[in-house]
Amino acid sequence: MNKLLSSVLCAIAISAAAIGAPTAGNSTSVSSSTSNTATTAPPASQTVPLASDDPNNIEWNVTTTEDVQPIRGSLGAQILGPQNIPIDQQNPDLLAPPTSDAGSIPNIKWPFSLSHNRLQTGGWARQQNVQQLPISTSMAGVNMRLESGAIRELHWHQTAEWAYVLKGTTQITSVDQLGRNYVANVGPGDLWYFPPGIPHSLQGTSDNDEGTEFLLVFPDGNFSEDDTFLLTDWLSHVPKEALARNFQTSISAFDTIPGDTLYIFPGTPPTTSEPPQDPQGQVPEAFSFAFSQLNATQYSGGTAKIADSTVFPIATSVAVAEVTVEPGAMRELHWHPTQDEWGFFLEGSARVTVFASQGNAQTYNFEPGDISFTPSNFGHYVENIGNTTLKFLEIFNTAVFQDVGLAQWLALTPPILVKEHLGLSDETIASFNKTKQVVVGPKV
Repeated sequence: MNKLLSSVLCAIAISAAAIGAPTAGNSTSVSSSTSNTATTAPPASQTVPLASDDPNNIEWNVTTTEDVQPIRGSLGAQILGPQNIPIDQQNPDLLAPPTSDAGSIPNIKWPFSLSHNRLQTGGWARQQNVQQLPISTSMAGVNMRLESGAIRELHWHQTAEWAYVLKGTTQITSVDQLGRNYVANVGPGDLWYFPPGIPHSLQGTSDNDEGTEFLLVFPDGNFSEDDTFLLTDWLSHVPKEALARNFQTSISAFDTIPGDTLYIFPGTPPTTSEPPQDPQGQVPEAFSFAFSQLNATQYSGGTAKIADSTVFPIATSVAVAEVTVEPGAMRELHWHPTQDEWGFFLEGSARVTVFASQGNAQTYNFEPGDISFTPSNFGHYVENIGNTTLKFLEIFNTAVFQDVGLAQWLALTPPILVKEHLGLSDETIASFNKTKQVVVGPKV
């Protein structure tokens, strides 16, 4: 019996040692030094293997000219059939995903370049909604261009309209439900916002004769530009005798109204932003905001600035963060607790890994003109993988911007809890910044 007991105890000891030891390809957080045993981290949870130390860097980027193949280390194999190389160059982490990816999540990427473009005399418009990106149920986007003087005709929507000017200057006009009017010139990097049902128009100004291009976001994924309430569409479907009675004039006064919608059409470039005189006065809360003049907060790896209802009071259903990330830096690991994130990439090249819980994670790559959509509470980061500054917008269907940073969360959690979860050393845990960093610099 003593021999049997001795054998059992020996087997238990050997098994425990095997569980605590690192496996091939994995790193261990246990220090071989005995000089700082007080701060040496214990092994990570002994119930599962340690995480791989493979950094899983991207295999190529958009400047790669050599053959791109679905191969990562010993995994994968060459493509023998047809290959769309330009698309594969832009999406290395789809063709050769990092080994940290697992499971599956709905597609979160849509390039505006794949949206059908509506060409008009004087400009164009292309959109993204749930038809193009089914996961984007809470927001939709439109990219619109107006030549100098071109007009996006008088109209209104069932949803709010939020805008970010990409290039040029747009003159906006509006009248609210109390008869108060508003006219403003909105320049690059600036915003406008119209609540649901408020009529408005947009026009490219004469600045540099280039007109304007802007991004529109609507807090409803089912929104479509085809559902807009247009002035010409309405009047062409009203009997002219009703029009004459409404405006207290003759039927012949309406002989020249369009018989179909104009949508975008040429006009005389505006030369002033002064509103016409109105006995009711201007709106009490401006429909535009000089976001370009707002000072950005500087972080170790870039900048961020936010415009929500706290600084742009009329914008009660859309908030934005404009973020820049320097080469090698990243928008920190974080999530948004209450709202989905509709992202738009302005400059540079990005890598984003989205964590959807239950072991599901997927990595994507983004270039200028691409849209991203990250559901609320999905953990993610945005890494600059190019050689120039990365700039993008984070847009939310909310009145006030919110996010939770992983590093700050762990820094403000009792250190012993973090240590028992992750097996990190006291020095590592103490180095976590208790102040939100938002954009962190390249690793030291």
